[in-house]
Amino acid sequence: MHDSIPSTNDRARELLAAGIVGRAVVAEVQTAGRGRRGRTWTSPPGVNLTVSVGLDPHIRAADAWQLAAAAALAVRGACFAIAPLGLKWPNDIVSEEGGKVGGVLIETVLDGDAVASAVIGIGLNVNWRRSEMPADLRDHATSLAELGGRPVARETVLGDLLDSLDREIVAVEGGRSPLDRYRAACTTLGSEIEVDTGAGRIAGRAIDLDADGALVIESEGRLERVASGEIVRLRAVTAA
Repeated sequence: MHDSIPSTNDRARELLAAGIVGRAVVAEVQTAGRGRRGRTWTSPPGVNLTVSVGLDPHIRAADAWQLAAAAALAVRGACFAIAPLGLKWPNDIVSEEGGKVGGVLIETVLDGDAVASAVIGIGLNVNWRRSEMPADLRDHATSLAELGGRPVARETVLGDLLDSLDREIVAVEGGRSPLDRYRAACTTLGSEIEVDTGAGRIAGRAIDLDADGALVIESEGRLERVASGEIVRLRAVTAA
């Protein structure tokens, strides 16, 4: 456990370079933490979990997307006894109402058609009360304590999370895709969404995940496949 560190992902990568695989790096505070697309990741000390694990997974480069799905499922499984959670494509862990509880950041190094190494970074809101969150977060974020109605032992969640992550990664390395279970837990499916792909935006209804984990969107009478992107608008569709 580090009281303060620039980035748990960077430290996990340093350990990998030194030949130390599978070591969990946990920090109370990250001074240069990051999320997807170059965003910063901030979290107050003493309330949440920020952890990274460096791996040398024995999988094909084409299956690298499974690491993010496996990590998200690991978080969901570790928190199941506290609160039911869903998964928002591509990397968020959310409450049943859609409030963000955590996120996953995967950084991989490829060697030809294989994954040479991977760092799995996970941020999870544990005891962070919404009233204490910055104004720009509290409307769309929540925590395990908020959902469960009581304080949560972070050490227990961390232990359960690492055990769950180990099982998920072993399954991926054994050729067992997490796709079906991720699809079943994905709250994005069935919703009207708008996705920023980096090259433009696609709006429509999220209808499926394909065999490679890409989001399939029905848009203006055609099917669009989005392998990487960010949902900038989401509206759940309720049955009439």
